[in-house]
Amino acid sequence: MQDNNQARPKKKIPERKCLGCGESKPKIELARVVRAPDGSVSLDLTGKKSGRGAYVCRNVDCLKKCRRAKRIERSLEVTIPDELFDALEKELAENE
Repeated sequence: MQDNNQARPKKKIPERKCLGCGESKPKIELARVVRAPDGSVSLDLTGKKSGRGAYVCRNVDCLKKCRRAKRIERSLEVTIPDELFDALEKELAENE
């Protein structure tokens, strides 16, 4: 019989690296930019959409750093038009 007072191992919290600031943070604290199988790119705040994802902090500054350095485009292997980046920035600003 096991003793109920024994400490259970802590559940591992998955971490991802922000492409803007380079900090590793718990996955739930980051926003996911996802390239769907059809090639469309969108912001996934839930982390449940299917497709290849890139993670960025939930603030506009980190997204702007990614945009300047084309880190999201490189990670998702797709060209992202300026209009889509503007829409992503607007959506992030609304959810901050």
